[in-house]
Amino acid sequence: MINSVLKHVIRLLPQNAISRTAGKWGHSSFSRHIIKPYSALYKINKEEIEKPLGEYPTFTAFFTRKLKEDARPISSGIDTLVSPVDGKVAQFGTITEGALIQAKGINYTVEQLLGCTSEISDKYEGGTFLTIYLSPRDYHRIHMPLPGKLTKATYLPGRLFPVNRIGVEHVQGLFTKNERLITYADTPAGEMALVKVGAFVVGSVRVPYGEHSTNVKNGRAYSTDLPDVPFKKGEEVGLFEFGSTVVLLFEKDHILLSDKIQPEAHLKYGEAIGTYH
Repeated sequence: MINSVLKHVIRLLPQNAISRTAGKWGHSSFSRHIIKPYSALYKINKEEIEKPLGEYPTFTAFFTRKLKEDARPISSGIDTLVSPVDGKVAQFGTITEGALIQAKGINYTVEQLLGCTSEISDKYEGGTFLTIYLSPRDYHRIHMPLPGKLTKATYLPGRLFPVNRIGVEHVQGLFTKNERLITYADTPAGEMALVKVGAFVVGSVRVPYGEHSTNVKNGRAYSTDLPDVPFKKGEEVGLFEFGSTVVLLFEKDHILLSDKIQPEAHLKYGEAIGTYH
């Protein structure tokens, strides 16, 4: 009964409109008044952030904060895969028969997630996936887990269901229903797809390689080739304006995740999470 009510409430909420309104509020000067209580509520580590709390003009400026230069050393091993974000491991494993795990008993396909053809999805068959959830307390910038050249970006409009436990356990195919901004890269481990999944109250997803508007009325799906620009391991490749989820997809036989990768394990951007070849 409770599950049925939750599903009904989640689906009826005007998620995108609420999120756009929240995004506008987050950019207002009034929103700065919530920064200190928010920081206290979520126990934000003020020692590692770039500026004192009082120097952020809006809540969004604080939420998308940078870290001090020495706050996150990037693991330097030549074949070391690093975490692209601060967050919690939600799911990981091998892509089998084109499917990834969302939650116990709930799967979704690569083709649905990427909005791609079977020819593209087949490239990831037998490969590795890793899903990381960013909570409201986490640092929300996204970085390259290994070096590579960006090749293509795809935007897929959609809903903005919450991506916390409630959404993951009660919305079938959640990550294929929510809006996504996908970055493809040519790397030493073959092609990588870095999927940035929008979520409830996410004002937008930002990237450093062009103007890509997310959560807009009547948004349309598109794909665009990107300039052949190399990105270093650990270099910033995007940010969320509120908590969300990142899904990494790699081709077969290129990635070995470390024992650190376990359900609910908390990751820090830049730390070693495996090896690649």
